[in-house]
Amino acid sequence: MAEGYVGARTPRREDARLLTGKGRYVGNVRLPGTVHAHVVRSPIAHGRLLGCDVKAVWAADGVLDVITPADAPDLRLPCVNVLPGQPFTSYPVLDDAIRYAGQPLAVVVARTPEAARDAADLFDLELEELPAVIGVERALEDGAPLLYPEVGGNVLTDFTMGDHDCAAAVEGAEHVVEMTFRMGRLSPYPLEPRGVVASYADDELTVHISSQAPHHVREHLADAFGLAHDRVRVVSHDTGGGFGAKEHVYPDEALVCLAAIRAHGHPVSWTESPGDRLFATLPAREAVHRARLALDGDGRFVAMDVDVLGDLGGHLSNVGASTFAVTATLLPGPYRFDRVAVRVRGVVTTTTPAGSYRGFGQPEATLTRERLIDEAARRLGLDRVELRLRNMLRPEELPYTTRVFQTYDSGDYPRALRTLCELVRPVGATDGRRRGVGYSCHVESTGMGPSMDLKAMGMEAGGYETAVLRMEQDASVVVSSGVVSIGQGIETTLAQLAAEHMGVPIERVRVVLGDTAATPYSSVGSVASRSLALGGAALTRAAARLRDKLLAIAAHRLEADPADLVLDGDAVRVKGDPRASVALRELATSAWRGWDLPDGLAPGLEERVSYDPSAYTFAYGAHAAAVAVDPETGAVEVEGYWVVNDSGVLVNPTVVEGQILGGVAQGIGMALTEEIVYTDDGQPIIDYLPPTAREVPDIEVVMTETPSGVTPGGMKGVGESGTIGPPAAIANAVADALPEIAERVTSVPLTPAVVWSLLEVSAPPAWERGA
Repeated sequence: MAEGYVGARTPRREDARLLTGKGRYVGNVRLPGTVHAHVVRSPIAHGRLLGCDVKAVWAADGVLDVITPADAPDLRLPCVNVLPGQPFTSYPVLDDAIRYAGQPLAVVVARTPEAARDAADLFDLELEELPAVIGVERALEDGAPLLYPEVGGNVLTDFTMGDHDCAAAVEGAEHVVEMTFRMGRLSPYPLEPRGVVASYADDELTVHISSQAPHHVREHLADAFGLAHDRVRVVSHDTGGGFGAKEHVYPDEALVCLAAIRAHGHPVSWTESPGDRLFATLPAREAVHRARLALDGDGRFVAMDVDVLGDLGGHLSNVGASTFAVTATLLPGPYRFDRVAVRVRGVVTTTTPAGSYRGFGQPEATLTRERLIDEAARRLGLDRVELRLRNMLRPEELPYTTRVFQTYDSGDYPRALRTLCELVRPVGATDGRRRGVGYSCHVESTGMGPSMDLKAMGMEAGGYETAVLRMEQDASVVVSSGVVSIGQGIETTLAQLAAEHMGVPIERVRVVLGDTAATPYSSVGSVASRSLALGGAALTRAAARLRDKLLAIAAHRLEADPADLVLDGDAVRVKGDPRASVALRELATSAWRGWDLPDGLAPGLEERVSYDPSAYTFAYGAHAAAVAVDPETGAVEVEGYWVVNDSGVLVNPTVVEGQILGGVAQGIGMALTEEIVYTDDGQPIIDYLPPTAREVPDIEVVMTETPSGVTPGGMKGVGESGTIGPPAAIANAVADALPEIAERVTSVPLTPAVVWSLLEVSAPPAWERGA
């Protein structure tokens, strides 16, 4: 029997290919006659390119082409998200106005990567340098340098959400906790760097790219170059991690495609160098939240009022300020509030433009809310778990629409927290370090859609996914989907769904992804924890239709009622009569040849289904961290970590666990070690520290399953779940370990220098300590 694949720990079919060096990455693309590009970047953060002398570049050995702003004055890329008041809906690929160090200024193409790199040093750039502005608070000061003088300020979007009378509710409350939180700038760090191999022949542009959204790439490149969409093919087979950074086209990637169009048939190859990543790959997270939590005398949440200042970097990128809008929508978390209000401002600074990163605004919302709750419990002398449970939405209250218009579909939030408390085992040791445990709870927005809601939100994309399911004449099954493989195991889980619902062995299922010439359109791709929730839902419906057609053909052949038939892997049989059957291969062959079909049934066995969800799905989780803090150095060690997560129906628990474990590791980085720091003149300091195996402890994961009533199949997303809780849980653990500085544990990452400085400020004078 083929049934039983959903919920099984089926080994990932991708792994055999990836672990034996047969991965289909951009770096493995070898095309005859390939030449190589190098991107010339601005050495200054703010100013103007007054001139660009390229005579020496053209004279260098092996140089084939040079592209400067004068060669592409009208080449632009769109902002997919357009928020209220946003003054720009696109941005130039090359611009003589410089707004961040690392901004592309030119491209050189040569016969070898080394020749292109050497020639890049020969550009004679005439630059006018202007003062930089680093940090959103400085950018709002009177007299701050303006990145867009025509706008009249550095705020490019300013809007509010929620209750207009929230401030009054806060001011009238019995207890108010007010804090300001700062989140450091993070860089997505996929193992496979961004890369492009582009070729142009017969008026068709073919682009091999490491991307989470190949149809998105095709659409934007076609529009940018004025090409018909059917003349652009984008291929992205195996993507070695995306984490949000690869969900859109970058200016440097578009320039490589322009170079290919100019290259007279030569494919052009480019890979982002390790040294360029902090300059060029869009970072995320950097924001300042000024927040107030109001409670009544019984510890009931009355209101939450938050002012979100988000750092956009040098210009509105593909996603614009939408990540900060998502922060606003998820600030209430799994709790009841009488009133919620959020103001969101997107502010430009002379830094690399901000983009997407795993979690997309949700870790920031969780950090602010959960730190406010812990601080409220500390000040009021309440148990922090009990305070959460007192205000937490109960399962019978769901579906529930929050004060910022999110309708949570299903779940049991209190159960997750209670289960978590049973798992936590604080470390007891007497080594001079201070120890604490911290908790955080969250609701995660997954399965982005429906399409008309995205339109209303200002997103220039559709929220649906399409699956094409075909049974061949030999009864093998082919699944084609617009979502892509980015390491999340989607190739395996789609095969499991097809095998389960079609009643065939999984070995007979092939999954086709990542090629716009062979897969159905997806305007969003594999982002926002939606690949399985939407792609899998479309496949589930397609499988139901195809199975019904197979059973109808079999019923006609066997002179039986379709309800009395069962499909069990190699044949369709009549229940209770093992002799009455017809081979599946025979049925499939007849269907494709148009033989012996019921009246009105078309030949062939292929179904195409587009699934546009009626609403988002909402996964949720509870996290706990146990930390040890060295008061002499400020070093924080995470000694234990526990997660309870609910992502609806689990198609493959092993894949889900892997997603959560990887996400927690990234969340630990945000909490403790990772940050892009800029000098006052706008230069990023090339010192970036993702967590290693030393910083990531053993992580215990417990999964519950509350099916979504929204999604066919009951699945919810899980791709971002692990990243959302750790910054808040770890910050709360540090505050628990060091109550004397608890109210000032308000920024991440909590590096040793940050924690040590907080302790020094709170310490008594040296003479009182006997120093």
